[in-house]
Amino acid sequence: MKCEIIWDKDAAEEVFRLCPRSNLLQSSVYGDVFCALNGMRARRGVVTRGGRRAGCVQILESGALGNLLHAVILDRGPLWLPGFGSADDAAAFFSAFNEALPPRIGRRRRIIPEIPDGDPARNALLRSGLKRLGRPGYQTLWLDLRADIDVILKTLSSSWRNKVRKGEKSGLEIIWETKNAEIARLLRIYQRDKGKKGYEGPSLRLAAALAEKFHQQDSFLAGQARMDGVTVAAVLIFRHGTSATYQIGWTTENGKKQAAHNLLLWQACVTLKEKGIDYFDLGGVNDETAYGVKKFKEGMGGALVTLAGHYI
Repeated sequence: MKCEIIWDKDAAEEVFRLCPRSNLLQSSVYGDVFCALNGMRARRGVVTRGGRRAGCVQILESGALGNLLHAVILDRGPLWLPGFGSADDAAAFFSAFNEALPPRIGRRRRIIPEIPDGDPARNALLRSGLKRLGRPGYQTLWLDLRADIDVILKTLSSSWRNKVRKGEKSGLEIIWETKNAEIARLLRIYQRDKGKKGYEGPSLRLAAALAEKFHQQDSFLAGQARMDGVTVAAVLIFRHGTSATYQIGWTTENGKKQAAHNLLLWQACVTLKEKGIDYFDLGGVNDETAYGVKKFKEGMGGALVTLAGHYI
């Protein structure tokens, strides 16, 4: 079946809202914010197979000298509608992608397909003409929120459930923020915490711009846990399509003792489910620089996904 990419942002947005596991980097909000900060432009399209809507894709690009110098980024796409996403679909899409934006002198491409490592579709990437770089594949954990909340609670590890109960009994005050000034304060604390502890995470500039944009659309959760009037933990979560992404979080030593982070994330799961979110992307993990973070997130019972790597 023929594969086409029809560059139509409104139609692509409609398809995006229907795709399972619609990740943050393929959302129009992320594309608009990233491009505004980096002098790029976003292009969004519907992917068709045999004339039928099959998925969607967002690319970010910049050009100079009439696009003689051209940069193209495809991060965590394309996304597929139910019934599509096979190895044949992937091969057809990337063949069409190569035809539309072929590798050439002056064009730099970065492609991170939303294809799990080990999936048969991975072999289609090389067949379609992409070249793999030697970088490890991005890892994240997806939590399925479609089940009843009691069932989801049982997917938590026993130690995680115990910490949620501990947090509930600790006297913590949980506040879900809507005020821009308070969100900005939590982000500044995040920046200091990140610098002090040396963990990976989005820049303050990007996180703040995304928070502002998602705040305008009422599509975020910004929560903090307070003990005796002092903030001891906070999380920032964005909603997009069928999914949500855990973007940033931090906790103090007292917050750890009270299991504040566990309680915040569990209450976030309950709220996301109430808002009709089906999938919760718990964010990037790895074994080298953030093993503790990975173990913490694994306790929520999500499915670990390692993507097929970086391509050009």
